[in-house]
Amino acid sequence: MGKGDRQKSARDKIREQQAADRKREQRKRVTTYVTVGVIALAAVGAGWLYAANRSQSEEAGGALAPITVQADGGVVMARQGVTKPVIDIYEDFQCPACKQLEEVSGQTFKNLAAEGKAKVVYHPITIFSQDPTRGNSIRAGAASRCVSDGKQWSAYHTLLFDNQPSETAQGFKIDDLVAWGKDAGVTSPDFESCVTSQKYAQAQAAYSDKIGKEQKIEGTPTVKLDGRPLDNSVAFAPQQLRDQVTGAAK
Repeated sequence: MGKGDRQKSARDKIREQQAADRKREQRKRVTTYVTVGVIALAAVGAGWLYAANRSQSEEAGGALAPITVQADGGVVMARQGVTKPVIDIYEDFQCPACKQLEEVSGQTFKNLAAEGKAKVVYHPITIFSQDPTRGNSIRAGAASRCVSDGKQWSAYHTLLFDNQPSETAQGFKIDDLVAWGKDAGVTSPDFESCVTSQKYAQAQAAYSDKIGKEQKIEGTPTVKLDGRPLDNSVAFAPQQLRDQVTGAAK
């Protein structure tokens, strides 16, 4: 073997050694990433489980408390003679966080009212100032005002949140709002014309402005207990929400 061949062989061995070193280092990095990933997933999983336990929704406890749809757009859910504590829920049908509140704590509000432990008042308002979200919200809020029967209103309320559109697209279209009324069992003969004409659109906007200013609503959902805002950490945690409300009744 000549000198040139020996030098080439040495260089080849060096390159092979360097390649082997790179592979070993790569395997170390992969192992590290996997280990860190497993630890991170475990931590996230534990946090998710803790949060889920805190926000476990209640099951329906029985029949709804009587529901009264008021002329101003507010809706009262309470057993006869129950006047306090009062839970005021300020919500927007287009608001994703309001939908989440309904999914997590909606049944707790209903159960507390059914048990005679609270008077629950819903305030469907419009907080958005630009389209398409404002238009979506106005149409949905105005349509909900076309439902005068309490139980039918509650069913329609649920369907509006279930079918909440994206914040970036036009939604709550008239035909859909009418169809969901039928799904909710709305029987009023003038419901369709009321929704189609958006009879209460101006009233919805005016009520929203009035309530927003009077109650100093800065965002939705806002939940108040006897006039005092509840922290979202309580409003979105059914057991803490129940404890706070029952404590206020003592």
